[in-house]
Amino acid sequence: MNRRLPAEWEEQDGVLLAWPHAKTDWHDTLAQVQKVFVEIARAISRYEQLVIVTPAIIPAEEQLRRAGISPDRFTLYRIPTNDTWSRDFGPITVYENNQPVLYDFGFNGWGLKFAAHHDNLVTAQLAAQGAFGKNTVRVPGLVLEGGSIDSDGAGTVLTTTKCLLSANRNPHLDRHSLEQTLGNLLGVKRFCWLNNGSLYGDDTDAHIDTLARFCPDNTIAYVCCDDPHDEHFTTLAAMAQELRALRTINGQPYQLVPLPWPQPCFAPDGHRLPATYANFLIINRAVLVPTYGIPQDTAAVETIARLFPDRETIGINCRPLINQHGSLHCVTMQLPRGMLS
Repeated sequence: MNRRLPAEWEEQDGVLLAWPHAKTDWHDTLAQVQKVFVEIARAISRYEQLVIVTPAIIPAEEQLRRAGISPDRFTLYRIPTNDTWSRDFGPITVYENNQPVLYDFGFNGWGLKFAAHHDNLVTAQLAAQGAFGKNTVRVPGLVLEGGSIDSDGAGTVLTTTKCLLSANRNPHLDRHSLEQTLGNLLGVKRFCWLNNGSLYGDDTDAHIDTLARFCPDNTIAYVCCDDPHDEHFTTLAAMAQELRALRTINGQPYQLVPLPWPQPCFAPDGHRLPATYANFLIINRAVLVPTYGIPQDTAAVETIARLFPDRETIGINCRPLINQHGSLHCVTMQLPRGMLS
């Protein structure tokens, strides 16, 4: 069986969103957050289809139409949700002999931190409503969040020990067993593990998509703290050292590109929020980059633009999203080629 986990920069059919509503944690800032989702949806709809889950079809549809998004660019599915982090409860897709197969991994609220009884059923309900056509959907019986792994499309996955080996994900599997099991399911030949790196305010136990991302041509973009007085400095310096020690499948060092370090962002109660430019989304012919209304935004967009010279780079103000400890990549899940056809 030729099984492969595609890279995010490969061709896609669409992107999954879970629309924010009053029964999510966004209830106090709902209008503000829905505006962010509209901007994300508008940018994506220029290049590919939108699949949107929501417990209330009409309000979401009205917002999208008012934003000028053509109805033929999105499909709405009435499905209850706990929250909006579709990166972590949406389907993870592999190709088997070049045909897409969807995995419906378990989602338990990032290690039993938050309620997830609706979100854990989203992929199954989308499949039941015909969103993925006749494509095969499998339930592996393991907990795995999309934000916890990053693929180069050629058999290598980048991830963190803090997340994948946490006691509340798959406690019955040690590192070796998890590598074997996921390697077989996803067609992964190599796991590049990071033992260091995390952001204050992050609920995910160091998801890799907040820290370091594969880019084309054996490149890794990563968060880099250049302030020795910052509380992140030591752990991110250790992470950078680990990245420098990694080798490609051909034994060569990766090209490492540091991302600008955002100035601290704080919640109203004073705790630090996990602002990160690593949480960008790659789609067909474009890259969406989270911005936060701070001076480093421009340099971040320019840095990522250089990594994807054949794509348009679009900044999206995601400052409202980090109030609930996530950003742009966290609220989206790409649907690779063949999933919607």
